Order: sequence, then structure tokens, then C-alpha cells
Amino acid sequence: MILLDPDARPVIGHRGNRAHAPENTLPALLEAVAIGVDALEFDVQVTRDGTLVLLHDRTLDRTTDGTGPLAARAYAELQAVDAGARFTPNGRDFPWRGRGVRVPRFDDVIEALPRDLPLIIELKTPLATQALSAAIARHGLRDRVLVAGFDPASTMPLRGGAFALGASRPDVARLLLPSLLRRRVARPWFRALCIPPSHWGIPVPIASIVRATRVHDVVTHVWTVNDPGHAQRLWRQGVHGIISDDPAQILAARRGM
Repeated sequence: MILLDPDARPVIGHRGNRAHAPENTLPALLEAVAIGVDALEFDVQVTRDGTLVLLHDRTLDRTTDGTGPLAARAYAELQAVDAGARFTPNGRDFPWRGRGVRVPRFDDVIEALPRDLPLIIELKTPLATQALSAAIARHGLRDRVLVAGFDPASTMPLRGGAFALGASRPDVARLLLPSLLRRRVARPWFRALCIPPSHWGIPVPIASIVRATRVHDVVTHVWTVNDPGHAQRLWRQGVHGIISDDPAQILAARRGM
């Protein structure tokens, strides 16, 4: 799988084609596919009735015209929520408002996407862990997914299973000092790192982390990178994948290297 190939430079659509369509919705994901991304990244949570859906925040307020926690809604109730209502490319226009964009079910997304497209799936809550594990088995996705989660409680129950996992936030934190000191790190349990260029305004030592973990065949994907020059610099530092809101720009940057 390209997401785990240390010699590949995949371009990954962050929540789809997020710069141009409402994040974590089917239109955004399909736009990214049409552009030619190597993989997609999206977030999953569960509704009150246990339906696995795509949504980043725990509440509906930022990305939809609904309010309140997702966990308080049954899936059927989400059909009245406009998931394109708040998307704006410029702060003035709302081109997806009223066009019937909904918070999508995981099952519907998988059925709509190409059968061989690799996926980075971000668990936003431990409540979604078992539902996601069951869905991966149901759809036969184990060879094309990388499952990650900031909260170690989300991925802990999945360790030793049939599909690849990414590091949690504490796992990344434990790498910082030995990486900076050029000390050898122990073989980690995870197959990949999905890390930002900076955290709370402090630069993350990406090149050092890549150097320390690459000997263990751990790949590093960086989010969110929308500047083509930045993407090229990261690739030259040994980063594997670039997760971008605007993947067309990053695909062009890769062609230019």
C-alpha cells in the first residue's frame, strides 16, 4: 500500500478536497478522487444510535447548520442537517448551502469511492473504535487503511490486529527528545506517523523524527500542507506523504520536483 511505502511520496486529500468543498462530505472526497490524489484522509465518529459517520468536531456547529453534540443525534436526525451550509472559500460566498450535502455514513462513503483507494481514517473518539473495526472487516478494507487517533484510547484496542495503525499524540511526544539527540529509538508498535509542521506555534522537528523512525520502516505523513514549496521541502527532508486541503497544488509540486 502506498501509504506504507517508504519510497513513495503520496499526496493525500485532507478531509477530501477541503479547500474547495465541505470537509468530510462525499462531494469533497469525490472531488479529491477526480483530481487524482493517491489517498484520502477523513475523520469518523458515531451517532447516538451507533452509526459510523464522517465528522471532525464533536459538535455540528462549525461545519453544518445544526447545533449541539453529534453524539446526541440519531443518524436519521442528521438528514435534516445541511453539511454544506457553512463552507465558504472566501468568507463571503456559500456555494454549497442548500445543495443537499449531508453528514455521510461511513458505509455510503466506502461504496462511493474507488475500490482500491488507500485511506487514512482518523478516530476522533474511542466510542467509534469498535464500529470502525467492524466496518473495516465488513468492507474488506484491511489492506488499504491506516487508522490513527490522537487519543491512545482510540487505537489501543486495535493493536495487534489485521490493519495498520498510526501513532497517537503521546507516542509522538515520546519520540521528540531521542530524535533531537540522535539516539536510537526502540521499534515502535505503529506503522506510521501523521504529524503537523508545528504544534501550538512550536515547530515540530520533522527531519529528526523521520531520521529516527525510518530505520524501523515507519513512514511519516505531514498535515496540513497547502503551500507547494513547503511540500517540496518536506519531501526533501525525507517525509513520505503530504496531507493537504488543496491536493491539486501539491500534486503539481510533486510533478515539478
